[in-house]
Amino acid sequence: MPAPVRVFRDSAIVAYRNLLTILRVPTLLVTATVQPLMFVFLFAYIFGASLGGGQYREFLLAGIFTQTVAFNAAFTTVGLANDLQKGIIDRMRTLPMSRLAVLMGRTLSDLVVNILSLAVMVACGYLVGWRINGGFLSAVAAFAVILLFAFAMSWVGALTGLLSPNVEVAQSAGLIWMFPLTFISSAFISAETLPGPLRTIAQWNPITAVSAAGRKLFDNGSPPSFKVPHGWPADHCVEYSIICSLVILVIAMPLALIQYRKVSS
Repeated sequence: MPAPVRVFRDSAIVAYRNLLTILRVPTLLVTATVQPLMFVFLFAYIFGASLGGGQYREFLLAGIFTQTVAFNAAFTTVGLANDLQKGIIDRMRTLPMSRLAVLMGRTLSDLVVNILSLAVMVACGYLVGWRINGGFLSAVAAFAVILLFAFAMSWVGALTGLLSPNVEVAQSAGLIWMFPLTFISSAFISAETLPGPLRTIAQWNPITAVSAAGRKLFDNGSPPSFKVPHGWPADHCVEYSIICSLVILVIAMPLALIQYRKVSS
């Protein structure tokens, strides 16, 4: 069997195994579905009332989509750390399978979880008044950009999980750096309102780019009180978000494979 076909087959088997685990323990989906819903209602109706009401809810959803797929990288982190701690990785190492398939299968299964999360979020968005105002192809492009970012973040989660000594550390390490990265962005507010250095970080933050790309392709506006962002990342948000995701993949994938060889040797 040719090597690419073998890698694809092995990756599909590992992904199927991970999805079966979720089906048998459905509470694993709580973080991927309930937490984003809480953020929607919290920001849309508690903070949103003073930030623009219905117009803010339209602005908000692309940021919530981006935040959700970024936080879901914790599935990859905890899942790999759990497999390491329970010896599953040791068992896979003894099998005649590609080393890449173990990590690819994990990230692909978590990509399916992200698709499910986005479906729940879209339904929730329509309930609170969000709409896709652009065309069908633009909406498909928006979800493709978000899912590409989700796949890239899953590889960051894989690297974090392989570096973590146990599941408890993985749970903290998988989220502790995501909170500042998410909130120092334009996921929920206009980055132009942030002070000096924080504004610069937010303007070049990949989460800002993916959120802005989603709003542009969904044709969602922002409240009149929000300052219009300026600069190359804002003017080329779709291209910049794709570049960020590809750069993350180029860096995280080799590092994760190197770390996998270390922990499985």
